[in-house]
Order: sequence, then structure tokens, then C-alpha cells
Amino acid sequence: MFAELSELLGDSVERPQQGKLTLLGATKTDASFLVHHFLSFYLKAGCKVCFVAFLQSFSHYNIVAQKLGLGLTTAKERGQLVFLEGLKVARDVLFSKRQESAEPHPFQFISGDGSNLRGLHDFVRTALSPAVGGDSWKCPVLIVDDLSVLLSLGVKPTDVLDFVHYCRVTVNSLLKGNAVVMVRGSDDSEDEENELLAKALRYQSSRILWAEGLATGFCKDVHGQLTIVCRSSWEEKAERELQQVYQYKIQDRNVSFFARGMSVAVL
Repeated sequence: MFAELSELLGDSVERPQQGKLTLLGATKTDASFLVHHFLSFYLKAGCKVCFVAFLQSFSHYNIVAQKLGLGLTTAKERGQLVFLEGLKVARDVLFSKRQESAEPHPFQFISGDGSNLRGLHDFVRTALSPAVGGDSWKCPVLIVDDLSVLLSLGVKPTDVLDFVHYCRVTVNSLLKGNAVVMVRGSDDSEDEENELLAKALRYQSSRILWAEGLATGFCKDVHGQLTIVCRSSWEEKAERELQQVYQYKIQDRNVSFFARGMSVAVL
């Protein structure tokens, strides 16, 4: 995990927050460092994690995690991490490499009209439900690295939002855990469906971390800008929103953050 980012968010591995839906996104840049942060943070915090990966393979995430001091293979073996490698599973379904089974498959929507994500939700629920007799993990966590990929697979935005809703009910409300989902920035594409999905998820999220490329173009000392939006409820359910904006530089094993225009290279 990146300690500076945890500090900015007020997160602690000793006492991770619960019941939160965190939205990650990016416009004209790559926000994958945010996914790596939350994966390593929740594993170090002792949480049970279900990771639904659409963009990258398990090997990719494991290599990055090792740089951050974690071994995903070990986490899988001890039951702390359940990893669904979407690229591999989708290929197997499309090329019929999977044997028929009475149990619903997480990616059965690929062979249908794309409207039935129940199998994927059931997979998440089963992965994060407490074991018989209880388990030693802290709050359960769902991480999805890019919901926008579902649109590319033929799923409608309303069905993706239904999936997120049921995951919120299961993970946030019933299991008192957290969900972290990522979408592509709508400005990167003229895709109206992706724009609708991103806007709807912004409205539902407890906090938003949105990375943007610099308007001035590439800079070796400042890689982008991160906007953090945190929402909390006042009494009588009135909503308060706190927004912070930082610039950042990605290093080999860390990410440094600073106020806009306060980079050492600029000063």
C-alpha cells in the first residue's frame, strides 16, 4: 500500500473503515496504482478480499504486490484472497472449455444476452460469506478492477448498476464490509453507456478517487492529479461532501502526493 495515500484518506490497517463503496476512475491517465493500493491495504489490514479482475492477470497483480511486500499466492492459499481472473474465465466460456455444471457460472452472462449477472453476484456472496464457525479475518472486501469491461462484453449499464446495488446490499449492508470498484473516465471515450455508468456510480459512492492527466501534457516529475471526494452524513441524513485535490508522482515502490504546484521540480 502507499502510506501517503492512506494518510490522506484517513485509513488505518489497524481499524479499517466499514460499509464504504469507493469509486476509482481516471481521465486521460492510468489509475491502476489505486487498485494496487487498495488490494495491498486490505490484505495488510487482515480483511477477506474477493478480487474480480477484468483488466489484468493474477500474475500481473502478484508481481506488483511483491514490490509492495505482499505475496498474493500465499494470501490465496490461506484463504484470505479469492481471485477471479476474468480474462481467463471469459476465454474459457467463449471457447466452451468448461464442463456443464448445475451451479451458475460467474460469467454465464457471456453466453446469454448479457443481462443476467446473478452468477457473478453469487460468486461474490459465496466468496465473502463467513465460514462455518466463523473466521479470523476482519471485514470482507470486494474489489473490481474495471466495471466498464462489462459494457464491452455486452452488458447494459442498468444491469451493471443492478449488480453493484446487490453487491452493496450483500457486502456493505449485510456483511458490514467494503466495496472498491473502478470505471473508465467518460472523457476518454464518446461511449454514452460508459458515461452513464460513471455518473451513476459517482452518485452512489461514499468516496471517489479520480485521477487525471495533466492539462499541460507529460511531465517526468508530476504524473497526474488526484481528486478525492469523501461524503459523510449529518444528522437527519443531510449530506456533506469534502473534496481535496493533489498532484502525484509514481515511483517504483511508492507514490508521493503534494499540493498543486508544490512539486520540488516546480519550486
